[in-house]
Amino acid sequence: MQLKRALKHLCTPDFVALKAFPAATLDRIEQAIGCSERTHRGELRFALEAGMEPVDVLRGMTPRDRALQLFAALRVWDTEENSGVLVYLQLVDRRIEIVADRGIARLVAQAQWDAICRRMEAAFRGGDFVGGTLAAVGEITQLLAQHFPAGDANPDELPDRPAIIA
Repeated sequence: MQLKRALKHLCTPDFVALKAFPAATLDRIEQAIGCSERTHRGELRFALEAGMEPVDVLRGMTPRDRALQLFAALRVWDTEENSGVLVYLQLVDRRIEIVADRGIARLVAQAQWDAICRRMEAAFRGGDFVGGTLAAVGEITQLLAQHFPAGDANPDELPDRPAIIA
């Protein structure tokens, strides 16, 4: 199973996996994140990765493991109130993972994040990449606004532009 998955990661060119997210779509996601962050003190980061390194796949790395790794690498954990949220799309495996920093994780159960992921995956299976992503940003916005409403000071601590992991 791992060998087949590793070969899929090796043989899928990035441009094929990323074709559902052209520049115009990335612009819309960036705008949605910017609007979202004006309503709460959380920080939302969106990352897309076509394929993982085949050697990592052979070693058993899951999309969740990779999301945790990127949570650190993209410094989503490094926010004043520990309210960063990473939405990670692993396109070859067709998996979505949401990792929340400890400040928000204390208040929102992982099951809620997982439900958002599954709804995104369902939208993506139907070919609605923009709608599925924007709906997820909306749901995350509601959760962050509920638990970390915007205040007088609301610095933008992380980039709004989706990160393409190459």
